Amino acid sequence: MPATRLASLVLSLVLTLGLALGTSGCVSLGLPVASASPWQPVALENRANPLDLAFDTDSHGFLVGSNRLILETSDGGASWQERALDLPPEENFRLISIDFRGSEGWIAGQPGLLLHSTDAGQSWTRLFLDTKLPGEPYLITALGSGTAELATNVGAIYQTEDGGTSWQATVSDAAGAVRDLRRNADGQYVSVSGLGNFFATWQPGQAIWQPHQRISSQRVQAMGFQPDGTYWMVTRGAQMRFNSDASNLDDWSKPVIPITNGFGYLDMAWDPSGAIWTAGGSGTLLVSTDAGKSWQKDPVGETQGTNFNRIAFLPDGKGFVLGERGHLLRWVG
Repeated sequence: MPATRLASLVLSLVLTLGLALGTSGCVSLGLPVASASPWQPVALENRANPLDLAFDTDSHGFLVGSNRLILETSDGGASWQERALDLPPEENFRLISIDFRGSEGWIAGQPGLLLHSTDAGQSWTRLFLDTKLPGEPYLITALGSGTAELATNVGAIYQTEDGGTSWQATVSDAAGAVRDLRRNADGQYVSVSGLGNFFATWQPGQAIWQPHQRISSQRVQAMGFQPDGTYWMVTRGAQMRFNSDASNLDDWSKPVIPITNGFGYLDMAWDPSGAIWTAGGSGTLLVSTDAGKSWQKDPVGETQGTNFNRIAFLPDGKGFVLGERGHLLRWVG
């Protein structure tokens, strides 16, 4: 190879690496693998995509997903058994959200499905929604006896106080088509637009969603709440950002890019010890124990041939990672 061409290639590599390091305090072409994993694979017989789970007691709960998937556990999620719902066999529902408050449970599905149980999920009653409901059910939150909150995939938010017989709108204008929507324990929401080109926030008492422009050229993939109520964001290009002031949504950290492996992140969560976990494509499961300054690959996660789309840590300390095609990891600490 001519010396001039070799020098040009070396210079190009140096400039590329320098640009990457200049845009983030945490960029790596490779990451160390943690010496041990707190996750244990759980065998599921059904190959549908698990999408959400909830428990009514410490040991008993349900997992729902695509292709009418509903599984039940009585041992805290160590094993799961298939259950069936009394739904028309010709309808292929995507069960996208489930929540319990005591023995009262709710399931939201698409297209147009809402189920209600008052006996810890032993039986489910289908509630027929108004055909004028904006959008499809996306997120259901159990709030108390007979009380729940339903958000749709266009950001409409409704509440019921009579077990689902009637619903009242709590926001007068929907946010538009969303690709991601999360609710904090205090009732605040954050949504990401369908194209990822902006995000919006809503607090109880506000009449409309508050739109916010994204802060870089990278489209937003998902957003959620940190334990202190501030926000996190993952974007295209496998970038993460953290907000330090929930009242100032122009205040974001520099992009954090733990590893440039070509796979993006789809979710983020904090475990009981305060470590940050992020998950995404092709078995990507990373952890940071120093507030995002450095990262490690989880050794169990990278052996799973799936895309992880959800990390769920429950208030009682249980944790799960949900992946496509029947993949599930359970937190064992």
